[in-house]
Amino acid sequence: MKDIQPILDRAMAGERLSTVDCTELLESHDFVRVGLAADEIRKRWHRDDVVTYIIDRNINYTNVCNVVCTFCAFYRRPGHAETYVRTLDEIREKIDETIALGGTGVLMQGGLHPDFGIEWYEDLLRTLHAEYPNLQLHCFSPPEIHNIHLISGLDYETVLARLKEAGLYSLPGGGAEILDDEVRRRVSTKCTTDEWLNVMRAAHRVGLRSTATMMFGIGDTVVHRVRHLERIRDLQDETGGFTAFIPWTFQRENTALGRRIKDEPTGIDYLKMLAVSRLFLDNIENFQSSWLTQGLRLGQVALRFGANDMGSIMIEENVVSAAGAHNCADEKMLRYLIREAGFTPQQRDILYKHVNREEAAKGDESESAPLRELSVLMAD
Repeated sequence: MKDIQPILDRAMAGERLSTVDCTELLESHDFVRVGLAADEIRKRWHRDDVVTYIIDRNINYTNVCNVVCTFCAFYRRPGHAETYVRTLDEIREKIDETIALGGTGVLMQGGLHPDFGIEWYEDLLRTLHAEYPNLQLHCFSPPEIHNIHLISGLDYETVLARLKEAGLYSLPGGGAEILDDEVRRRVSTKCTTDEWLNVMRAAHRVGLRSTATMMFGIGDTVVHRVRHLERIRDLQDETGGFTAFIPWTFQRENTALGRRIKDEPTGIDYLKMLAVSRLFLDNIENFQSSWLTQGLRLGQVALRFGANDMGSIMIEENVVSAAGAHNCADEKMLRYLIREAGFTPQQRDILYKHVNREEAAKGDESESAPLRELSVLMAD
């Protein structure tokens, strides 16, 4: 087995890793040493040992979708009996519940609806921004923006500038999966690698920040994963617009692709990908633990493999849960997991600014409830 220590030494010395370095780290079985290096780099970015989390909610405004993704169990084709479009009253009710729990924003995403032009999205944003002026609207992944572009005949920058004017606060990084068309063509009919990257480039140009994601285990290889990371790093060099990177593994239940994929990524594969991402993406500050897909145990361990954020308490989530991810946690649970990993829990907003609420700190005083809840949540 090739010794990876020289690569880790270069990373620790502040040198930028090459794609060859990245490949060798991902192919190595010495994931503990990789994790230790990623943890050290995480400390350099976040010297106060604070781990953040957010209180927000996923609102899927429609499940109508005019493309086919074999890894998705959420979408319904137009005309299907189970299609829906959420009403404004339904969305308001979900927002009110989120705010009552101390939430600062909502993540709104949906299928690629064939009938919704830019005016539909502008009306939705304007209405919500007027009624909830302090709520951060983190909405519409690159495939959705690409869909609006196709329907409305407007370029990406015009679409995003108009949505920003209507109240859009930031852009989620969904729809990236693996940013390599060799993989994308096999599993989806939605936007290409360049289209995803160009939407993000346009978002950053009009002053919107965004996250970047990776879903691996969809028939991709280490080569494809390295290309994905390189493309994210290159765009971040160009724009500086990504606030965070979030990798997770494909959830196969109830999906057409899941019936064909034989080898699933393991927990070690996930931790190694997270750690290598922290080392390779030297221009991104925040890395999120995907406890929703990996489970609470592994999500907590990820905090020692380069992650500095536990993501959302996940009041509601419909997309990956439809594919078999059924993990759940409330604010008290996430704060408990963070503390037990040796960190200080801190609520944040969409742009990783700290949010201070007395209720959260008071909740830390009760230790017995999280212990009981943890034993139930981790039982399976």
